[in-house]
Amino acid sequence: MNKLTRRRFLFASGVTAAGALAAGATQVDWTHLMSAAQQTPLDPKDGVLVVVTLYGGNDGLNTVVPAGDRAYQNARPELAYQPEDVLDLGDGLGLNPGLKGLKGLWDTKELAIVRGVGYPKPDHSHFRSMAIWQTASPDTPVPTGWLGRWLDGSGDDPLRALSVEPVLPPMLAGAQTAAASMPVGGLTVPKGALGKAFQALGGAQNGEGYWQAKAARSIADLYRAEQVLGSAAHPAKGAHKAAGGRKDGALAAQLDVVAGLIEAGVPTRAYSVSLGGFDTHADERGTQQRLLAELDGALTPFVQRLGRTDRGKQAVVLVYSEFGRRVVANASEGTDHGTAGPVFVLGNGVRGGFHGDEPSLTDLAGGDLKETTDFRDVYATVLEQVLGTDPGRVLPGHSGRLEGLLA
Repeated sequence: MNKLTRRRFLFASGVTAAGALAAGATQVDWTHLMSAAQQTPLDPKDGVLVVVTLYGGNDGLNTVVPAGDRAYQNARPELAYQPEDVLDLGDGLGLNPGLKGLKGLWDTKELAIVRGVGYPKPDHSHFRSMAIWQTASPDTPVPTGWLGRWLDGSGDDPLRALSVEPVLPPMLAGAQTAAASMPVGGLTVPKGALGKAFQALGGAQNGEGYWQAKAARSIADLYRAEQVLGSAAHPAKGAHKAAGGRKDGALAAQLDVVAGLIEAGVPTRAYSVSLGGFDTHADERGTQQRLLAELDGALTPFVQRLGRTDRGKQAVVLVYSEFGRRVVANASEGTDHGTAGPVFVLGNGVRGGFHGDEPSLTDLAGGDLKETTDFRDVYATVLEQVLGTDPGRVLPGHSGRLEGLLA
C-alpha cells in the first residue's frame, strides 16, 4: 500500500482521535529519542511489542501451505505449491519457500504460528477490514485504535508508542494521546575535521547555563544516535544486502531503526512498521513469494539481533494482514479477497509452534475459510503479557486469550 493509498485508508477508517492525522502533530526526531533514552531509559524488564502490518491482504494459504491437502491442490491447480516446494513444519503444513529464515526461527522455537485468525462477520473491503483490525472493534466503528486506547490508559507520553512509517496508523490513535512518529529518513552529521570540532561542542563544561548544556546534549545525542543506529540512520544509502545479494527494502530499514532504539533504551513500549503490496489478484505466486522473501530478509536478522541483548529479549513481534484470500484461485492466477489467515508471533519469549486450529478447506463459508481464532484473543494476550496491562480496558467486553502463546 503506497503512501497515498495509506493516507486514504487513514481517513476512511474513521480513526481521527487525538489529532492523529494532522501532519507532523506527533513527529519526533533522533535527538528527542536519544535524550529520552538517557533521561527515562526503558527498563530491561519491560516488554516491547513490535507490530508488523502487511497491507493488501496476504494469502495465508500460500504462506503457511497445506501442500499435501487434495482440496488445496484442486482449488489452485496452477497456483498451488507442491509438498516438495515448501519448508516442512509438520501437521501437513509448510512455509512458503521465500521464508527460509523464518523456518530457522521455527526450528529454534522462536516462531509461533496462530492459525485461522479473523473476526466475526468478515468484510472483504480493504478499508473496513483493516479498520477492524486496527481498532479491534468488529461490530461498531470506533474513533480510536487498540494501541491508542492502551496509550490513553498508560499516560500521556506519546513516546510510549512509535510509528516508523510514512503515516501514523490508526491503531496508534487514542482519544487523548496519539503515538509519536518518526518516518525513516537520513541522519547526517558532519565528518572529518569539521565533524570532530562539531562533536566537541557536545562535551559538558563546568559552569555552563541550562540552555548551553541543553544545546550541548543535543549535539551529543545526535552523534550517539548515529553510533547506536549505524546504517539504519542512512536507509537512503541502503547498505543492507540479504542472502544471495538481494537488496533489503523499506521494512528492513524500519526494523533496523526499531532494533537500535530498543538497544539504546528509548522508553517506547510499542512500535509499528509495515510492508505493502499483498493485494495479489493476478500473477500471485511470483509477487507474493518476492514480498515474503523481503519480509523474511527483514524479520529474521531483526529477531536474531533482539536475542542478543537483555532489552531485545523482552520484545515480541506480531505480524498480521487485514484478511487472507479466497480458497479457489481466480482466472488470472491470483486470489481474491478472503477472510481468515495466519498470524506470526516471534521472539525470545514466544512458545514456538502452532496455536489455534487449522481451518477446513472443505467446510467453507461462501467459498471462504471459517475463522477459528478471534484476532482479539491475540491482542489480549500481548496486551496482558507483553505490555502488562488489563486487556479489558482496551478490548471492552472481550475475555478470550491464547493460552500458551507466550512464556
